[in-house]
Amino acid sequence: VQLQASGGGLAQAGGSLRLSCEASGRTFSMYHMGWFRQAPGKERDFVIGLSASGLMTYYSDSVKGRFTIFRDNAKNTVYLQMNSLKPEDTAVYYCAAVRGTNWNSPDYWGQGTQVTVSS
Repeated sequence: VQLQASGGGLAQAGGSLRLSCEASGRTFSMYHMGWFRQAPGKERDFVIGLSASGLMTYYSDSVKGRFTIFRDNAKNTVYLQMNSLKPEDTAVYYCAAVRGTNWNSPDYWGQGTQVTVSS
């Protein structure tokens, strides 16, 4: 599986951005999909994840109520809708595909896309 992320950019605090991650291959629907982020000088952290079924969503506390994840299996794409952005959301965002149950060990990573939120 190859993942191609897009949609990053610059936003003002309180604004919104939507990231997309398109997957290659025919097995996209079998993977749990998630987003991680890495701020300068910090470790890569889990942000949000969506089960393969689309029925279960997992959030980090920092984004709960502001970020939403959804998928379109017909387009092999997962989206991250980010609302009420804060400067601390500034990071490189990575999409990931997880075949098992451990969000800490994704099977595949997309390339990062930069999100910068100005105050």
